[in-house]
Amino acid sequence: MSQDVPPAVVKAADALAEATRTRVPCPPVRPLFADGDVETAYVVQRLNVQRALTAGRRIVGRKIGLTSPAVQAQLGVDRPDFGALFADMEVAQGGEVPAGALLQPKVEAEVALVLAHDLPHRECTVADVLRAVDFALPALEIVDSRIAGWDISIVDTVADNASCGLYVLGGTPVPLTGLDLRAVEMTMTRAGETVSRGTGADCLGSPLNAAAWLAGALAERGDPLRAGDVVLTGALGPMVPAAPDDTFEATITGLGSVQVTFAAQGEEK
Repeated sequence: MSQDVPPAVVKAADALAEATRTRVPCPPVRPLFADGDVETAYVVQRLNVQRALTAGRRIVGRKIGLTSPAVQAQLGVDRPDFGALFADMEVAQGGEVPAGALLQPKVEAEVALVLAHDLPHRECTVADVLRAVDFALPALEIVDSRIAGWDISIVDTVADNASCGLYVLGGTPVPLTGLDLRAVEMTMTRAGETVSRGTGADCLGSPLNAAAWLAGALAERGDPLRAGDVVLTGALGPMVPAAPDDTFEATITGLGSVQVTFAAQGEEK
């Protein structure tokens, strides 16, 4: 990025980075910017992403947020947002999230798409996405916020890398041939009790619609989706707060299941 970064952008990026480092949430960053200044919030996000790359982290894909009409209405927005996924954010299928790894985690179930081809077009279509996808997987996104108490607006979450935390991918790739992602049904349990339900249609009408939106938004910024990228397409149902000792499992029809456990208190490594 240019060295000529506005002081407010640097201040917001520093606050979010410090919250990550210390594991102490920070106040909302939106007072630093004009109401609803989403584009400047993306500048904050890009600054911290660039810092992460400079430190040796590796981007492996993107996540889409705000795909639910209810959440959009709550935040007063009419579009999704996106953030970067890094290789060190992945937790193995059936694995464990270490105690203290996140500040205030919540879990949501999603369809993940892995690309075989680039998606460079600003006006990306669902057909483009279908041709580009190698396979789909069930996924759990463990969202997190560096903002205290999840007191966020669209500006806060965009600046905070779309509230990225960690993610888990199922282990069996499924080709899209014959699979209607709009019709898939999701059930997520915690300790065997159902805590979230939804369908593919609950994600912008279809996870494919979400992926097409993301591809166009990134292409417009000169940073398109590439072959090999993982795309978390957005929640299929409500997100659920996570606590130590919790075990979550999501099952998505046609895709299988994915599971993660949160370590007990005192097991921090």
